[in-house]
Amino acid sequence: MNRQTIAFIGAGNMARSLICGLIGDGYPPASIIATDPDRQRLHDLANDLGIGTDARNAAAAAAADVTVIAVKPQVVERIAAEIGAALGPGKLVVSIAAGIRVESLARWLGQDTALVRAMPNTPALVQSAATVLYANPRVSAGQRDIAESILRAVGLTLWIEDEDLMDAVTALSGSGPAYFFLVMETLEQTGRKLGLPPATARLLTLQTAFGAAKMALESGVDSAALRAQVTSPGGTTERAIGVLMQGGLEDLFERALKAARERSIELSRMLGEPHG
Repeated sequence: MNRQTIAFIGAGNMARSLICGLIGDGYPPASIIATDPDRQRLHDLANDLGIGTDARNAAAAAAADVTVIAVKPQVVERIAAEIGAALGPGKLVVSIAAGIRVESLARWLGQDTALVRAMPNTPALVQSAATVLYANPRVSAGQRDIAESILRAVGLTLWIEDEDLMDAVTALSGSGPAYFFLVMETLEQTGRKLGLPPATARLLTLQTAFGAAKMALESGVDSAALRAQVTSPGGTTERAIGVLMQGGLEDLFERALKAARERSIELSRMLGEPHG
């Protein structure tokens, strides 16, 4: 990626993770600016990472080639009103604000704005995100590469060409870490009920989850095949899987993800409604 100046509007945990990832990939701190109403947060970023900071959103956006909107969804419209006039022709805006559609961003920032909407999930905080991106027609091939490079600094990136799919992405990977945490919580609690010491149940759960994910990532085999490989006929795993399937696990997850997708659609409509 060309060493263009990147401004992060909002310097919370997700922005800090992206900044750390970029610097870890060799991006020069001097080419990164962050803004935030929390002066202490900006002071810490400048001291810890050596980046530039500014209390003025519009000034940071004007100085940057790429502006990353990394604020809570409820304040995006206000931030857009601040920075819209400062964005020069052809500049790229990347939004990681959950639920804010490109149509709304274009209405607030200007219809000619090159916009990328990105949905990183919370494992970005440990550089292990799954991020899906969507670009409007104003985004050039080079700008797509820039946006992808920024998000790839914290993990896997994938593109979609239909923004409506972002609601399914939210249901699967956006909310997905919580599903796995729930399964892990349940396994740990059950292990304790079966007599394992709490520390042992916890460590076995965490390492088993990590190992299963690592096998799935590195094997090149789909999940169904992997499950079959580790399920011996007549064994303990087969009996446990049978109980889960008889209990309707597949249907339960399908209903859960559909509910999350519908809520994502509702929130996008609420957050993007015209005001005034």
